[in-house]
Order: sequence, then C-alpha cells, then structure tokens
Amino acid sequence: MLPVLMFPQFDPVAVHLGPLTIRWYALAYIAGIILGVMLLKRLVTWRPAAATVMQADDFLVWVTLGVVLGGRLGYVLFYQPGFYLAHPLMALEVWHGGMSFHGGCLGVVLALALFSWKNGLSFLAFSDRATVCVPIGLGFGRLANFINGELWGRPASPDLPWAMIFPTGGPVPRHPSEIYEMLTEGVLLFTVLFLAARKQSIRERPGFLAGMFLAGYACARIFCEHFREPDAFLGYFSFGITMGQILSIPMMLAGIGLMVHARIKPPYAGIAEPEAGAA
Repeated sequence: MLPVLMFPQFDPVAVHLGPLTIRWYALAYIAGIILGVMLLKRLVTWRPAAATVMQADDFLVWVTLGVVLGGRLGYVLFYQPGFYLAHPLMALEVWHGGMSFHGGCLGVVLALALFSWKNGLSFLAFSDRATVCVPIGLGFGRLANFINGELWGRPASPDLPWAMIFPTGGPVPRHPSEIYEMLTEGVLLFTVLFLAARKQSIRERPGFLAGMFLAGYACARIFCEHFREPDAFLGYFSFGITMGQILSIPMMLAGIGLMVHARIKPPYAGIAEPEAGAA
C-alpha cells in the first residue's frame, strides 16, 4: 500500500497587513474576473464583432456584482435557506465563505442581459464571448478551495496515489475533488470553449458557445460530484444524487436548447462599427 498524502496545510490568508487580511479565496475571485475581462476585450472584436473593447472593459463592474451578489444569494437560497432565515444578518458575512456557482451563474446572466440591453448589443452574441472566459475564474476558485482545505472529496482507497487526508475530513484518505473540479470545470472546459471560439462559423451562431458552456459545466459538475463529499447539512437525495447534480440538470437542458436554437437561427452579422478586427 502506498503512503497516503497529507494535506499540505496552506495558510488561507495570502497577505497579512496588520488588522487587514487578504485571503486566497478573494484573490482567486479578483484574478479570475480581471483575467476574464482581459480576454473578453480580445474576444468581442473577433468577427463578427459582438462589442467594442471599451464596452467589454465597462462590463467589469457588472460581472463583479453578478458573481458576488448572485453567488451569495444562491448559496443562501439553495443550500441553507432555513439557517439564514433565522439569522438574516449573517447572509452579509461573505468573508466566512458560502458561495454558489449556480447562483453566481444566474447573477452573471442577469448582468449580461441588462448590460446588453443598455448598450444595444446582442445578448446571445455578447454572452458567447463572455462565457468562454468564465472557466478561468472557476479554475482559480477551485484552486482556492483546495488551499482552504474545504469541499474535499469522498473517502478513497488508500491505494489511490493521490488520496489525501484533510485536516477537517477525519483520518480517512479522500479524493482531492477540488483538483478534479479545477481540471475539468476550469482547464478542460476553457480549452474546449476557446478552441471552439476560434472558429468564425461558430461565432456566427449566437448562443452556441453559451450553450456549450452551460452543458459542458453541467457535465463536469455532475461527474465531479461523484467524488465530492456533499455538504453535511444536505447529504444525499433520492438515488444518491447531490444538490450540485440537481442544480446542474436544468443547466444542461438549457445549454442543449441554446445550441439547437443557435443552429437554426440566421448567422449573426456583428455590430456595425467594431473597434478592431481579428481572426
């Protein structure tokens, strides 16, 4: 039997500045959003252009609010509504953790819809370019989960070379499910979306990339949930499924619907005066 790996005991705080502390989790959100917008500024100008560089830059504030507010509200409503109903002020204490990707996704969709309407853009075409960038933040977020030693996996065989004992997971070796999610929801999903986005024939079908993201994330999440320990206050539902899998099913159906819709609609011509041309 191979020796079981021990969790390396990272400090969840990246920077100590007197009473001010900056956590890796916060840095992951900041890095994901900033790098995502930097890539978005390039993607929106690829023909047919979906927006200008300046508009993509302006979207930074909108997407930040969508991610943070949607993610927190989603966690409160989807995972612990009874607790936060009894302690409403604790819903504001985001520094204690508790963010839902599915809630953050809804928040970003609302931000995309309002921003597109305000700027006279095609909602689906702009969403296509934006969703290509989302896995960057997902990958950083899952890496931060690992650094925090949270959201660890289900018990694993000690013979598994990368089975790990987490300090809050008891003495049993577990799957490092955060790493699985970083590789699938982050690295793999981004690679697939970026390669697809390089094809003009796909960019001309508004909604196809967004649908590919929704369906791809749902598949990755449903797969990884087989290795991730469910939240203790929720546990398993009927047939051993988890809340993450339940919430991913409508996301997958919406993604498939968007891709089908994109294939039957006329090609997108792009905005009238793109700021710059590209591939």
